[in-house]
Amino acid sequence: MPMNSGDIERLIKEALPDAQVTIRDLAGDGDHYAAEVVSESFRGKSRVQQHKMVYEALQGKMGGVLHALALQTSVPE
Repeated sequence: MPMNSGDIERLIKEALPDAQVTIRDLAGDGDHYAAEVVSESFRGKSRVQQHKMVYEALQGKMGGVLHALALQTSVPE
């Protein structure tokens, strides 16, 4: 069963409470999403570290229930 965008956003915000999260369904199939995540928690971290934080927030669902996630991370301006 595919994940819905609300579940993705909830999981990310549980792990990164200050995050601003924008989710787009890229294919309309519940398997391919794009996420933009802005969080102060990312400050001083490399892009790889930032992405790892988001993937960890998804609790192992990446590559299973959630097939693809195009991820863009940044710190607040």
